[in-house]
Amino acid sequence: MQTHESLPEIRKVVVLNAPIEKVWDAVATSEGIAVWWMPNNFEPVLGQEFTLYTGEYGNSPCRVTEFDPPNRLGFDWDKDWHLAFELKELEDGKTEFTLIHSGWDAKKDTEFGQPHSVIREIMDGGWEKIVKKSLPEYVES
Repeated sequence: MQTHESLPEIRKVVVLNAPIEKVWDAVATSEGIAVWWMPNNFEPVLGQEFTLYTGEYGNSPCRVTEFDPPNRLGFDWDKDWHLAFELKELEDGKTEFTLIHSGWDAKKDTEFGQPHSVIREIMDGGWEKIVKKSLPEYVES
């Protein structure tokens, strides 16, 4: 029996100067995700399988597990991870966006043989830039 030693989820929160519908279009459409994150063939359908085209890392299989427009989108990513996007409408036409990347296990390696603990740190930094810089640049323009 394998024991799990979970690592904390990655959680990034940003307040975007854009209405919730615009943010939802950015985070829950293939075209939108491709602009601020990475190319994909995402389709907004519960249970739908899709692929993230991660360049040098090959293609990552994903499956939509949560779909609640315009508030929450969740999907399984590769074999271990889960990604959720949460949107909350704020005053003055702003939107709070939260990204939650879970499924980290200190005892596991990624498909490239790197420990989750190492990749989690790299991704934590990557998400910081994507959520705080790339996404706002796209939806606030």
